[in-house]
Amino acid sequence: MKSIFLIRHCQAEGQAPDAQLTTLGQEQSMYLADFLNDFSIDYIVSSPYERAYRTIEPLASRRSLSIHTDIDLQERVLSQENLPDWLEKLRLTFDDLDLCYTGGESSRQAMDRGIAVLDKAIRTDAKQIAVVSHGNLISLLLKHYDEQIQFEHWQALSNPDVYELIFDDEYQLIRMQRTWQ
Repeated sequence: MKSIFLIRHCQAEGQAPDAQLTTLGQEQSMYLADFLNDFSIDYIVSSPYERAYRTIEPLASRRSLSIHTDIDLQERVLSQENLPDWLEKLRLTFDDLDLCYTGGESSRQAMDRGIAVLDKAIRTDAKQIAVVSHGNLISLLLKHYDEQIQFEHWQALSNPDVYELIFDDEYQLIRMQRTWQ
């Protein structure tokens, strides 16, 4: 059996790729490292965005692990245009996975690129894998495994948040649970 810990980044100063963790976010990253220290995480892959990388850095340092980055774990781009009603438009993309706004990607496109990263990670020799990403993409990855996951689940995610996905020896999901409190 293998586990993937899907981790949403800690509190950040904004949404830009180079947005730093806030002071609270830095404290959260230390608490997250304490929390994850109880698990035998032996491989880490992160979004290249600063807030995701810095979220897992304390654990990587403790464990003397490298942080592998993968651009396919970056946050989903809803649109390149300013959408004043972006929240409602985001809600609609949970019902229609192929809905795509100008310059953005559909839920299905984002989900597919994220699942490709998980598939690659699960096929490594690692047994417990930390995957650090962003709220919308994480909710879509969870939806891939459980179609009951909806917009409200995305809204309920915290910064940080952790879900554990447990797979059998044939890489089939056998359990998915929120482990963060």
